Amino acid sequence: MSPVTFAGWSAEYFNDALSFAISLGLLLGYRIYLRIRLREDRHYTFQAINRTARRQWVANIMSDPARTIVGIQTLRNSTMAATFFASTAVLLTMGTLTLSGNYEKLHQSWHQLNVLGSLHPGLWTLKVLFLLSDFLVAFFSFAMAVRMFHHVGYLLGLCADCRPKEVTPPIVAVHLNRAGKFYTTGMRAYFYSVPLVFWLFGPLFMAVSSGVLVIVLYYFDRAPRTIQEHLAMVPAPDPENHEME
Repeated sequence: MSPVTFAGWSAEYFNDALSFAISLGLLLGYRIYLRIRLREDRHYTFQAINRTARRQWVANIMSDPARTIVGIQTLRNSTMAATFFASTAVLLTMGTLTLSGNYEKLHQSWHQLNVLGSLHPGLWTLKVLFLLSDFLVAFFSFAMAVRMFHHVGYLLGLCADCRPKEVTPPIVAVHLNRAGKFYTTGMRAYFYSVPLVFWLFGPLFMAVSSGVLVIVLYYFDRAPRTIQEHLAMVPAPDPENHEME
């Protein structure tokens, strides 16, 4: 690559590339931070607490055949939620494909605030491709979550006498936690689509939205350390409304 070409590339795409690097660095840094904290405290996040709760839930359901109906109903609710989000991901994918073909009609209005980024049509296509890939990850993650929830339903429905020796509560809990992991991955893909959508309006919006997203994710991921801290996270009731009740 000649120096002139490189200089032209830098002038055209530098701000978008820098914004993408900042966004990716913030999200990856946040994931690394969570992994480090989980090594110090295995219950640092709500997701870790949920994994432990699911293991105990499976052991409780499989210990008493009378609780099987409760377990199946709970899995049905989880399956319905994952199915809804998978269907929503399909609609978002179709909308993104439609968006990719309307650049000539939309670029004038969408780039009104794009004072730092490139207006090249090829970059717009790349942005839409990243957004499309994100929604596809969400779809397949939720689809796999539905698949794993179905498997767990069959395993929970086995009676103690006809249950193979390989089907034990710890093994069933592994399948359930895999379903939960796919579900979490799908939700993360939804969250990560926010910076990609803002990138369509300009690189500055992408960098700012990524920082805000990390703050919001930290608030939702971190489990309260004490009961007092948990109560502090819950808004206090309005005295007037409480009296009316």
